[in-house]
Amino acid sequence: MSELTGRLSVFKTYKLYVGGKFPRSESGRVYEVTDSKGTWLANAPLASRKDARDAVVAARKAFGGWSGATAYNRGQILYRVAEMLEGRRDQFTAEVAAAEGLSKAKATAQVDAAIDRWVWYAGWSDKVAQIAGGTNPVAGPYFNVSAPEPTGVVAVLAPQESSFLGLVSVIAPAIVTGNTVVVAAAENAPLPALSLAEVLATSDLPGGVVNILSGRTEELSAPLAAHQDVNALDLAGADDELAKDLETAAADNLKRVLRPASANWTADPGTGRLLAFLETKTVWHPMGV
Repeated sequence: MSELTGRLSVFKTYKLYVGGKFPRSESGRVYEVTDSKGTWLANAPLASRKDARDAVVAARKAFGGWSGATAYNRGQILYRVAEMLEGRRDQFTAEVAAAEGLSKAKATAQVDAAIDRWVWYAGWSDKVAQIAGGTNPVAGPYFNVSAPEPTGVVAVLAPQESSFLGLVSVIAPAIVTGNTVVVAAAENAPLPALSLAEVLATSDLPGGVVNILSGRTEELSAPLAAHQDVNALDLAGADDELAKDLETAAADNLKRVLRPASANWTADPGTGRLLAFLETKTVWHPMGV
């Protein structure tokens, strides 16, 4: 009996995470999730195009409140998520080991790194403005100040090869700066993402800030790339051919697009993803005499 099944003989059927709730796919479809050796682990919802559109609506609805929250508050909430992940460390270790064919020791290292990464990004919440904004020298009696603002709704294709550490590495930097996200989980290893949804739902994160879909990456990514209310696209989980098609679709409403690149998710993440989905607002104000 595997660590994932425990005492229950009926395989768990997970649900989507949209708007802070756990709906079934509107299509009613599910698919079998297997481990790296082909052993059946659970059933995951096979999300549809309509599910993707519903997730965008939820993300847009949550954007105003989340982007308007103080940076300090967003950092507190991300830290709370890290605390809750720490409490379910054994579960995520088992899921990552099964999904990626890792030993328990290596899976534990991945989970610990993911928890540390949540904390790392939480610490950037009220500091990113110092590296992405500032006062500008101008020739005139004006103050000129540039400040970063979130882009909006970001569609994220989670990395296929790193089901949890890679997932955290693309979600956390997008939301800590005030964006909301719609995430297409790794197609063949969605369980860590779907379990993360259970953690987010019982944390202080407002519903709709993170929306998680499972299913076929190509099927979910097409409507997200073409959606007029999606502002940006992270193609971490797309291959080169799919990325090219999605980038073409995204051009219709001038989405920001972060192209896929080979990534070592265990390495220091740097600030690249923090800055990828920010806009710069510059304000001119006359000096007092």
